[in-house]
Parts: sequence; C-alpha cells; structure tokens
Amino acid sequence: MSALKAVVLALVLANLGYLLWTHGIADEEAGGGSVPPAPSIKLATETPGATHGSSAEVLRQASADGVGSQGAPVMGAEDHVASDDQSAALLTHVRRCVSIGPFHDVAEAVRAATSLRGTGFAPRQRVAEGEVPAGVWVYVPKPEDALAAEQLLSRLKQAGIEDALEMPGPDETPAISLGLFSDPKRGQSRFEQARALGLKPVIADRKRSASVYWVDVDLKPTDAMPSPADLQHGGGNRILRLEVKACPAA
Repeated sequence: MSALKAVVLALVLANLGYLLWTHGIADEEAGGGSVPPAPSIKLATETPGATHGSSAEVLRQASADGVGSQGAPVMGAEDHVASDDQSAALLTHVRRCVSIGPFHDVAEAVRAATSLRGTGFAPRQRVAEGEVPAGVWVYVPKPEDALAAEQLLSRLKQAGIEDALEMPGPDETPAISLGLFSDPKRGQSRFEQARALGLKPVIADRKRSASVYWVDVDLKPTDAMPSPADLQHGGGNRILRLEVKACPAA
C-alpha cells in the first residue's frame, strides 16, 4: 500500500506542475511580453528639451541666413524695395529715338530743330534720299477707241487746254494729260475746267527723287511724343506732310 500511495502522489505532483507551467506560458502571450510596443509620433515641441515656438525659431534662423525652405534666398521687404528702385532706375535710362520729317530743305529742318531745342530736346539733323512733291497732275483716262481719243483732244484744245496730250498714266495705263502744275491752286483750277466740260478728271500728286532732311530726337519714358503740327513752317501754298517714326538703325 505504501508503494501505491507513493505512485499516486507522484502523479498528482506531476499533473500539478504541468498545470502551473501551461498557465505561465498563456499569461506571457496574453500580456504581449515578447512584442515590442509601437513607437508613437510626437511633435517637436513635445520632445524633451524642446522649447515652445521652435518652428518659428527655425524660420527666423532661415530668414537670417537668407535661405528659404527649398534652399532659395528669402526676399524680405527691404529686398523688394531695392528691387523696385533698380527697376525704376532701369526705366529711367530707357531711351526712345524718333525721327521727324521729311523736310524738303535744310532751312525747314533747322527751324524744326530750333523749336524742339526750345522745349528741352537735343535734336540731331541728318540727310537722306527720298521723294519731294513736284506739283500736281491733272489727267483723264484715254478712250479705248482711237477716233474717240482724237476727238477728245480736239475738244480740249478748243476749250483752251492747249497742253493736253497723250501720255502713260498711273500703272502705265493710257491717259490724256491736262497739265502738270507746281502750284496746287492752278491744278485745282484746271480740274474744275475739265469737269465743266462734262469730263471726269483725276488730280494726283507728282513727286521726284531728291535729298530730304530728318530731325532725330531721343525721348525719355516720361517725354511726350512731339507733334508734327507744331513743326509746320512751310510757307505759301506748300504743305509739309510730316511723319514721326522710329530712328533708323545706326
């Protein structure tokens, strides 16, 4: 009997030990002792040793170093003022050059330059090849029929237009000239005379190649454009058709 009791006691103790051992493993798995805790995200201000407003401090430091968040220079208010001043300085030194003309003789160009100089400009005169008015031309288209053309010439001469003659018109089209006039008023009178005969005359400006004169003026951005009307000094019946254009390339 004592031997049987010893065996039973040993079995009880073994079962008890196995039970305690299994409970210990389950507790460890339930507590997560073998799994490390997940790291938490903290702001820079929550980090030990950090001071409040550290982000602002970083920005102030970057501004003091002249570097932005992307490595670019930081432009402050003073930099903007300096930039505006430089732009204004550049605009102040911008120059525009305009040419006024053409003047038909040097005396007209001198009078215009004197007027511009009196208003604060520094004009420069130059000569160039161009065209000058050579009067007006009055003509009528030539009839296509040769007999009708002869009859028209005879009719014109009988009306006192002795200088009527056939000649090439504009674009080489046939025409009957009623006269070339240096005085526009005389040309207008001949024009009215032909209309009184029941004709349909044409009056056109005639030009010839000659030297013409221009006046070049440098303008600042704030300068107003000179008015050609203020520089008209043509006397008598002559009318100057002045224009303002960009100066030619040097």
